[in-house]
Amino acid sequence: MIPLETRIKERAHSLGFELAGIAPAAPADGFDRLRDWLAQGFAGEMTYMERQAEARRHPSSILSEVRSVVMVAMNYRIRRQEAGVGNQESGTGRVASYAQGADYHDVLRQRLNSLLAWLQIEVPGCRGRGVVDTAPLLERDFARRAGLGWFGKNTMLLNRRLGSFFFLGALLLDLELTADAPHETQHCGTCTACLNSCPTQAFVGPGVLDARRCISYLTIELRGAVPDELAPAMGDWIFGCDICQDVCPWNRKAPPGAEPALTPRPDLEAVDLVELLNITDEEFRRCFRQTALWRGKRRGLLRNVAIALGNCGDAAALPALRRALADSEPLIRNAAAWAIGRIEARMQGEG
Repeated sequence: MIPLETRIKERAHSLGFELAGIAPAAPADGFDRLRDWLAQGFAGEMTYMERQAEARRHPSSILSEVRSVVMVAMNYRIRRQEAGVGNQESGTGRVASYAQGADYHDVLRQRLNSLLAWLQIEVPGCRGRGVVDTAPLLERDFARRAGLGWFGKNTMLLNRRLGSFFFLGALLLDLELTADAPHETQHCGTCTACLNSCPTQAFVGPGVLDARRCISYLTIELRGAVPDELAPAMGDWIFGCDICQDVCPWNRKAPPGAEPALTPRPDLEAVDLVELLNITDEEFRRCFRQTALWRGKRRGLLRNVAIALGNCGDAAALPALRRALADSEPLIRNAAAWAIGRIEARMQGEG
């Protein structure tokens, strides 16, 4: 008889998860690190991290009778011509690769629910809950404990075969399963490519991220104006950032993802910034409702678009930016004014 643990992993692989491992449901290894990180204010405006902090101590906050955590990973890596390099003169903006396809929350949640439904046939009466990254669980802690990888200096989970471009999902179960050996070794060596490449210098040190300076935070989590001293370093990123992953040697030979739902949309691989700046509320809803970009809302996305246009410095963007000065959203108006000032200053300097 094939052990249940093996069958669970085989089923997970058949559902599109490249990695699968089992961790015991015990207190999270990194809970104290989380508390220290929060105490230093590195979470910025992500107040939900503080509110949910205690719940992240143990997975029983999600499923009271949890005994085991099945951790899975789905590859979303896409091929790019040259890692970490954009073209700010092109008038196009960049979206992090994880957000270029369908909303990963929906994709992974559906597969986790399918895995649970299969398991409940195999083990009648068992209880479980599948979670992606909206539940108070320190996923990377349990992924490392399940043997899926180690923490890189950019805080991402790294795997020898897949690199770091993968989503994590967890299936919490009330079953006592035999756990896999945790990943105890580090394989970053003396490399500091990820730390050195960050345009906003968001890394306080290896494994410590000041989210308040991270481009992903600035373009997604920050609800107000982007600080003037950080806006130029955002370059042409309008949603998320891949730089610290793109430069990682472990991602150079990692295979591309194979999940069709995560295939990049052509309009999100290189976004026309001027065209997007003119988008209405209804058009935003129609275009992005089923994507991760929905989270940033129209006001946040168009704030980022205006900043990217200012960083591109192309005078051809001025008419669109001046129209944006009449937008109903103050956040967009302010970003457009900043961008206009930046472009005009560059024009005067060139003159």
